[in-house]
Amino acid sequence: MQSEAHSGARTQARLMLALLLAPAAIWLLLLLVLPHLELGILSLRVRVAPRVYEPSLAQFATFFEEPLYWHTFVRTATMSILSTALTLLVAFPIAWTIAKIARGRIKSSMFVLCLIPFWVSETVRALGWMILLRESGVLPGILMSLGFTAAPVEMLYHDATILVGLVYTSMLFMVVPLIGALESLDDSLIEAAYDLGGNGWSILRQIIIPHAAPGIVSGCIVVFMLTLGNYLTPTLLGGKSSQWFTEQIYTQFITRFNWEQGAAFGFLLLGLSTLIVWLGLKLSGQKFGEVMQRS
Repeated sequence: MQSEAHSGARTQARLMLALLLAPAAIWLLLLLVLPHLELGILSLRVRVAPRVYEPSLAQFATFFEEPLYWHTFVRTATMSILSTALTLLVAFPIAWTIAKIARGRIKSSMFVLCLIPFWVSETVRALGWMILLRESGVLPGILMSLGFTAAPVEMLYHDATILVGLVYTSMLFMVVPLIGALESLDDSLIEAAYDLGGNGWSILRQIIIPHAAPGIVSGCIVVFMLTLGNYLTPTLLGGKSSQWFTEQIYTQFITRFNWEQGAAFGFLLLGLSTLIVWLGLKLSGQKFGEVMQRS
């Protein structure tokens, strides 16, 4: 009798768990699994006549045959990796200050300052940078008035401008996991390291970075994926010469109505993202599930 009661309780618990997970499972199925399946089908066919298709790898062959496509692909990957590294370098001192140095209201205020830019859309943030950096903008005017330049300088449409925009856009997604990782670091470990003769660099390399590794990896994964798939910031700040691969995908889908080619490009970008994330996890010795729990 008791075993039947336990069995019924387990069945009821499993049913409740299934009901709780059902909305998330339906959400993932409709917005993630099915669209990717459709894109996969589109990328593996070619149109031979109106409403007539046949299986083909021609879309992927086009990518390798056209230098513009794979040059843009490599450039996007390189810029995304560089942007992720720069975001980590900028975000780590900020996260350390918030987690270990600031106290009380100052700590809360610093975190809110990191959060405020994300109260507006990415479009508004990118347009803000355009107002600051364009030839008739605020920063070139200040430089000219201070005598640093003889005339207003166009600061938009450069790789450095794109990197600034990408770092600014992704900062919060690096700071948050770093704060979570650094807050769990016991201060007594650092004090003991100093007592044993350690210096700042050795403590950073042997204690702080290994402890914060899960936060570093999770932040880098999120920032890299967001940067790699970003369309608006590179397009607005880089102009027509931005050469960002998401712009090529947009062109195929929206401008040329070549959904098969656009789907192939989308899968290539997804494959690159998966490969870079896998390599990052391998090099850091982290597991994806553990990293995502800390992000």
